[in-house]
Amino acid sequence: MAVSKNRRKNGKKATRQPAATARQKQPDANVPADLSVGQLKAMEQLMATLRRGLAAPDFGSDDASTALNAAQDLVYEAWEASTRQQRVKLAKQALKISELCADAWLVLAEETAGNTAVQRDYLEKAVAAGQAAIHQTVGPHAFEQEAGHFWSILETRPYMRARAALAESLWDSNERQQAVAHWQDLLRLCPNDNLGIRYILGSKLLELDQLAAARDLLEAYDEPDSAEWSYSFALLQFKQAGASQSAAKALAAAINTNPHVPDYLLGVRRLPETPPPYYELGSDGEAVIYLLSGFNAWRSTTGALEWIGGVVTSIGDAKRH
Repeated sequence: MAVSKNRRKNGKKATRQPAATARQKQPDANVPADLSVGQLKAMEQLMATLRRGLAAPDFGSDDASTALNAAQDLVYEAWEASTRQQRVKLAKQALKISELCADAWLVLAEETAGNTAVQRDYLEKAVAAGQAAIHQTVGPHAFEQEAGHFWSILETRPYMRARAALAESLWDSNERQQAVAHWQDLLRLCPNDNLGIRYILGSKLLELDQLAAARDLLEAYDEPDSAEWSYSFALLQFKQAGASQSAAKALAAAINTNPHVPDYLLGVRRLPETPPPYYELGSDGEAVIYLLSGFNAWRSTTGALEWIGGVVTSIGDAKRH
């Protein structure tokens, strides 16, 4: 399985939103990691425009493809709109042009977050529209022939975004195995993981005690310098063997990677209401981002919080002596 590191040479990590706001667009592994979400959206719009301009005259020139392109252009405008009213208006205009515009359905889903039933309906329509659009623009066998590098095909991105958002909705509605199945299949379609699915899935698998799957994921995307991976590995070790020497060693390594995580886990500090827009490895911001998706995995594991408290105390005692 291909691995996407998305790391900056100075130790900063690419901007990534926590699980609660994963519907926001994630960074592309092929662009600089310090671009803002808005800049990444603008870059995708530019890529689409350039591709159309450089394409052969008959490429995507059928009426349905032309309509889908026009609808997508309105979504690009909606992404930049400053008010909810403008975003909804532009999304609805896009759907009048082409109902296959998955991103338009997704905009409507994002703007109806308070109504779960309506939101789910929009998300399911977004996924169906995205799939149909891929069949039309990429080919009827795209899901078989292009699996493994979906994100590199621009036309697949609305579908990927919609399906990731649907998985979040399913998880929040306690339809958890369905959510996991979506996340796992998204990684099959795009092992390079431009959407950052692995960061969501790792903690969810641990929370569900699907330990073999969690270990496979942690080994496939080896990132020992990150809080997500180091603390998830420590928790996996504890779940498998309790407060063993190997688990304690893994936790000590995790604490060395990011010392801020235990304070949040143990209630010494409270998580902020708003997550940081970006973070550096080892920073307080990284700890916040990790715990917004990983805290429940620790809390639901009997004895895990007491164990980490004891290890932290032992480390502190050792330093004082």
